[in-house]
Amino acid sequence: MAKIDAIFKLVRDQGASDLHLTAGSAPMLRMDGEIHPVEYDALSAELLTELLREMMTDVDWKAFEDEGEVDFGYEVPGVLRVRCNVFLQRKGIAGAFRILPQKIFTVEQLGLPETVQGFSELAKGLVVVTGPPGSGKSTTQAALIDRINRTRRTHIITIEDPIEYVHENRRSLINQREVRRHTKNFDSALRAALREDPNIILVGEMRDLETIALAITAAETGQLVFGTLHTASAAQTIDRLIDVFDAGQQEQIRTMLGESLQGVVAQRLLKRADGKGRVAAYEVLVGNAPVRAMIREAKTFQIPSVMQTGRKAGMQLMDDCIDKLVRAGDITAAEARKHATQKERFREKRDAA
Repeated sequence: MAKIDAIFKLVRDQGASDLHLTAGSAPMLRMDGEIHPVEYDALSAELLTELLREMMTDVDWKAFEDEGEVDFGYEVPGVLRVRCNVFLQRKGIAGAFRILPQKIFTVEQLGLPETVQGFSELAKGLVVVTGPPGSGKSTTQAALIDRINRTRRTHIITIEDPIEYVHENRRSLINQREVRRHTKNFDSALRAALREDPNIILVGEMRDLETIALAITAAETGQLVFGTLHTASAAQTIDRLIDVFDAGQQEQIRTMLGESLQGVVAQRLLKRADGKGRVAAYEVLVGNAPVRAMIREAKTFQIPSVMQTGRKAGMQLMDDCIDKLVRAGDITAAEARKHATQKERFREKRDAA
């Protein structure tokens, strides 16, 4: 057993979501979105290097030495799984570790909006889940894949860096691939996936032009593709997907995206009013005819207006979802103002008791 395993168990038992280890500093935990120091001596660069090297494969360590950072998954068998990022900083080596839930939450347990749950029933197209780091994007995607796995007979391929949630075959066949361990990179794995007879492809992160182009192509040619971006809103997501291409390519990409986009889920986690954990807020865009036309005609600035009037189609703006959480007493008006686009909307609302 690696020496760091006991630390991970302690972190899990304390209910923390993340562990941060930095040379020259005491360990720190993230709990309910905030960083808290652990009463422990500062870690020397030598000790921390020893702890981290022990948990990394030779492939991971070589990538770290070559690039100065590396992502990988780690498992304490039968106990927990961890998503890891090890990197260099001013004082030496450091690591950020996300403790992953042992089980996959269902769409019902997460309370995903019905429209979002319905994305799991699509036959083809592109569905993008967006939000800042730590907003639960992977958890939402895992729940949607789990629902498909339980209800449909399909072939699902996931491409991740690293694999976060482990899916067992139920009604579907699932092949999970991890960058560097099973494939060189996202775009090469996605290119190969098109020849591997998939019905559904999950792309852990659409982080470069080649991956985005292949994901849009796959969605347009008959696969259902789930991907993630670090964007704050549905309209911003569409602009990001288009702006990554050269100006000469953007008209073609608008056409392709206008044909293939099925939906965007923008999410973030907000502190509960009672201080006990966090609650998710969702913005939901459905790729209906008006939205597709706006994408093709470069009028994405009009999308929020369509979403405002598209409630019957299952659309929802982030501020409207936040407003519901305030009215229900789940979050305070002060917390709402931190995350809302129209902050003045919550200026006069009384905080929940």
